[in-house]
Amino acid sequence: MAGTDRGIRTVEDVLVLLDGLFAPGADRWTEGGADWWDGFYADRDRPVPFFVPKPDENLVSYADRGLLQGGGRALDLGCGPGRNSLHLASLGYRVDAVDLSATAVRWAEERAREAGATGVRFRRSDAFAPGTVEGPYDLVYDSGCFHHLPPHRRVSYLALLDRVLAPGGTFALTAFAAGEGGMGSERDDADFYRAGALEGGLAYTDTDLRAVFADLTPLEVRRMRAEPVESPRFGASFLWTALFRREP
Repeated sequence: MAGTDRGIRTVEDVLVLLDGLFAPGADRWTEGGADWWDGFYADRDRPVPFFVPKPDENLVSYADRGLLQGGGRALDLGCGPGRNSLHLASLGYRVDAVDLSATAVRWAEERAREAGATGVRFRRSDAFAPGTVEGPYDLVYDSGCFHHLPPHRRVSYLALLDRVLAPGGTFALTAFAAGEGGMGSERDDADFYRAGALEGGLAYTDTDLRAVFADLTPLEVRRMRAEPVESPRFGASFLWTALFRREP
């Protein structure tokens, strides 16, 4: 008789077990999803809105209004081709930029060389793996990573913030917005496990985001402003933008 698997001992064991409930090829959040993201970023001419070399309009707005300190350490989660990483570096941050995709990281490094940017370290890695990133960070920025995580991996996400975000530091993200004009799936959390897929990502309401990050103080939660093609900023109304502060 084959041995019975009774290997669940830790929270991480449970999270890995839940990862396995998704269909093969559905993974976009662990090392197993790296090949999918490499394929996503392989064709740089695809009409993907956020392939443009422009920072998020909300990120520019935070700095313009004095909501970011600048000059400290910043972590860019799921940095992609590095458009927000380079903007953070221009604000004086020392930036660690992490993405699962080696293709995206190579593209980001090329952009950094072309811009003559310094102060950014790009890494192809899983930010949630132990020892990948070491805080404290004065700013953690996420433009489009969070909404690609299955519900159970919010536990990993919150643990990462708790570990690396400095007291008094700020955390900001953009995420698919639920409702009219939004993107992403609005299924209940449990339905994703029945379906075995995330259907392109999870959509959130502003109330959802405030609840998930309830341990942080919300400074601003709003729809991202759409930006015209000629704008030096990226903006799309199908996203929420949210800015939180960790109390000292």
